Amino acid sequence: MARRAWRQLHINAAECLVCADRALLLALKTGDLAAEAAARLARGFHSLYFLQPADAAAELRHAEALFGQAGDRTGQLLASAGVGRALWRSGQVQAALDHLLPMRDEGLRLLRHEQRGVLLNAIAGCYSAQGRSEEAFAYMYEALRGAGPARGHGFDAALHCNLSHELLQLGDHDEALAQVDRGIARCAGMRNARLESVLRINRVIGLTELGRAAEALPEVQRILALPATPGGRGVTALHFETLAIAALRAGDAALGADLLQRAGANTAGMQPDERVELAVAQALLCQLQGDLPAALAALDAVAALVDAPALRVGNVDGGSDGNVDGGSDGNVDGGSDGDGDGGGAALRACALVEQLRSQLHEALGDAPTALAAVRRWQAINAQRARLASRARYQAAVLQTELVKMQHKLEENDLQRRATERQRSDMVLANTALQRKIEEVQALQSALREQATHDALTGLFNRRHLNDTLPQLLAQSLREREPLTAVVIDLDHFKAVNDQHGHPAGDELLAAFGRLLLDGLRGSDIAFRYGGEEFCVLMPRTAADAACSKVQQLLGRWRMQRFALDTGELIGLSFSAGAADAQRAVHTPMQLLRAADDLLLAAKRAGRGRVLAAPVQRVV
Repeated sequence: MARRAWRQLHINAAECLVCADRALLLALKTGDLAAEAAARLARGFHSLYFLQPADAAAELRHAEALFGQAGDRTGQLLASAGVGRALWRSGQVQAALDHLLPMRDEGLRLLRHEQRGVLLNAIAGCYSAQGRSEEAFAYMYEALRGAGPARGHGFDAALHCNLSHELLQLGDHDEALAQVDRGIARCAGMRNARLESVLRINRVIGLTELGRAAEALPEVQRILALPATPGGRGVTALHFETLAIAALRAGDAALGADLLQRAGANTAGMQPDERVELAVAQALLCQLQGDLPAALAALDAVAALVDAPALRVGNVDGGSDGNVDGGSDGNVDGGSDGDGDGGGAALRACALVEQLRSQLHEALGDAPTALAAVRRWQAINAQRARLASRARYQAAVLQTELVKMQHKLEENDLQRRATERQRSDMVLANTALQRKIEEVQALQSALREQATHDALTGLFNRRHLNDTLPQLLAQSLREREPLTAVVIDLDHFKAVNDQHGHPAGDELLAAFGRLLLDGLRGSDIAFRYGGEEFCVLMPRTAADAACSKVQQLLGRWRMQRFALDTGELIGLSFSAGAADAQRAVHTPMQLLRAADDLLLAAKRAGRGRVLAAPVQRVV
């Protein structure tokens, strides 16, 4: 019964608590220490995820002691990981890290699947709280690798939420929305309103900050329709101030005012970011009402929080913040629970204030003050960009670190052979260094994936096309083998966006990416060329054979059906041009231009067709 409670923790929180309470009563009645420990573990994590850290710490420490008495080291480690998370969520970030890191290596050996993910994600949250996004991302991706859909018991959905939160803090809104979509897809069939609500709140944030607040309004209504506690800050963590910003940015003053009133009704315990977002929402409402001085006064009220932004950009309260799997208040916007890093708001919240402040001063005709606010906003975003670059794109620096650590491993190995007396210490050092190498390699793999792939379609991106095509073209010309480049453009794609909205367009692009991945040969390489355009390179394939293959794909695309909220899409088509490198082509640009010219000819000929040019051998 206790183990069932654990498996239901993210899937059905209410069922989890019922099973855990029943298991505890039976265990106390029968004197079963192992069952009591497992029941208290589930109860402790339930409190950690859905209540407050203080409620969870005592239960988890009790479970840790019982697991020790029962000789269950795995359970003991898992309970201890929960204690570390409770420290983190109560604001003792460094203490939590000092508690968690010593058990990391043993935990990685003994814990499995989502249990391992619990430990890794707790460590990731501590690093995120300290602004160390490189380590946070590495641990999050490693946790997600082991806690997949088949074995994660819903924990993988929480990890997608955590990643989306971290990406929002760094300003990578498109990738954050992709992580949100994966998390919401996993929520299907689960009864976890809190998890779904924070995922959808992250979507609202991403869309609003991309200037698409009108698209966020349906999400706001879905969030409000989810079951909530009377105050709105319990099980589903409804952040009314965040939702109010979206509504007001979309011009819905009535909805924004209602949400703002709900947010103001429960300000006790608000974190810095929440207070800043509440002030931004108040200012936006005043702006819509034409009272610009009152709007500026609302922003001035939180100036102290904005002038001293926290050093970290990540979450502190357990993965809530948008890192759902353990947030105290479901603190979606990156606020701390008191991390000791200065008490200011995170960079994302500071950027909101300075952007709005510049707009208000501009409207009042105070150009110098508006310009100063713009410059502060630019400086904040530059800092976010630097953090994002350091976190996800500096692969060369990480490679250097990897080499240095490998050398250190070799030195340690020599020292271990030189003296048996230090054998034990050296083995431990080598193990720790090897683990760090694995972490860096995992991060490098994630960085390479992000640098060469398009997040929406899963295909290679144009940057990878620019790297790949010159090599294939040189080989084709050298060996006098055909190489066909096919440029594809989805027909009437703009009309789909105009009539059904950008989410529908994104759904079509993702589906077409899957069609290419499933329908091409292993030697063919597909790229997202830009917008609704795609490029396929077919080595050792002449244009007529490539044309026949793409015609088959066109037939399959015509059979696709998309059921959307705004109607059904059927009978879709695309146009394509196929050019062979053996047709008097000497440069990659010439090959792509030839294929593109054929694509334009296909468009002019009525769309829904594939055109290929006759081959003229290169002499």
